[in-house]
Amino acid sequence: MDARFTDEQDEIRRALRELLHKRCGTQDVRAAVDRAPGHDPGLWTALAEQLGLPGLALPEEYGGVGCTLREVAPAAEELGRALAPNPFLATAVLAAPLLLALGTGAQRAELLPRITGGGLTAALAVPGTRLAAALALTGPLDGDWAGGGRAGGVQARRTDGGWRLYGEADQVLDGHSAGLLLVPAHAGGYARSRVLLFLVAGDAPGVVRTRRTALDPTRAQARVQLRDVAAEMLGDEDTDVHPALAAVGDAAAVVLACEAVGAADRILERTVEYVKQREQFGRPVGSFQAVKHRLADVYVAVRAAGSAASYAAWAAVRGERVGGLALAQALEALRMAAGEGIQLHGGIGFTWEHEAHMYFKRAAGDELLFGPVHRLRDHAAGRAGLFEGAGVAM
Repeated sequence: MDARFTDEQDEIRRALRELLHKRCGTQDVRAAVDRAPGHDPGLWTALAEQLGLPGLALPEEYGGVGCTLREVAPAAEELGRALAPNPFLATAVLAAPLLLALGTGAQRAELLPRITGGGLTAALAVPGTRLAAALALTGPLDGDWAGGGRAGGVQARRTDGGWRLYGEADQVLDGHSAGLLLVPAHAGGYARSRVLLFLVAGDAPGVVRTRRTALDPTRAQARVQLRDVAAEMLGDEDTDVHPALAAVGDAAAVVLACEAVGAADRILERTVEYVKQREQFGRPVGSFQAVKHRLADVYVAVRAAGSAASYAAWAAVRGERVGGLALAQALEALRMAAGEGIQLHGGIGFTWEHEAHMYFKRAAGDELLFGPVHRLRDHAAGRAGLFEGAGVAM
């Protein structure tokens, strides 16, 4: 494995960091999350038009750049460093790959160029709190994650005019502002019926969307209610959506791990800067051995998580799925870095106004959505068969 960044990857990182430095400071982030979409539409347009971010991993025939996860990884790190609120995760990481993998030729030709151009955002509307399960990050894929038949989830009913959906999805990333919803639904009135994916216009009659208060305000979430809504099937009825969801789940885990590494690196950097300046007993706090030891532990954790995320991106290109493990390690490193950042900033670090809390909320929020960490590791161990046939010595 060659972990060195190519000139192209370094250029992606440099260009994105430069743009985010100008337009995504701490105050910009706080202002953006208070907007109705939960992000700055102008910044998203700039990311699309200047850097081609939404189509970074999409084929050139649809207006994309045609890169792999190796090129997406440094971009994700920069987005994580800035905690930039934007629809990249929901649109480009979760929804667009499903459209590419499962959509018909007409569906791809109509929707993907609009996504790469930044004019269309999309969201994956998974029922309840089952996003990690739907992406096969915390357990094997089965029909239960889509809801329990008539008792929950989203139901699809065939009519003469097509398909109609009824149900509710909670915690939908950017679901309140997305122009397109990808909705998994049971195509039948019983719990074990087949799960299919459907396309629903965000402003379709019968769609009721409510933005929710999220632990991490930089990851906007919504409750989406579907009240007898017209829908178009993604692909055809013979399509098995589970392999595509699992593949998207691993890629999303890699991107999330890279974002967490970027965020952890940034809060560590800010903490080191602070302890060099803050004085106690006539000397900088950072000169105390105990503080050095704590920051050294954080540094090792962040560097190890960065190596794991880099390997996961490299492995994904070769068909190996280790994104869940990388995500678990990166989330732990971010939580550790943010926690130490709060502690070592002293009294100011404990105020809600300080940016260290934003990084801590990112770690906690991502673990709630895509974890928890122990389940990410448990599922990865199960897939690898680490404990098969293991016995306890007596």
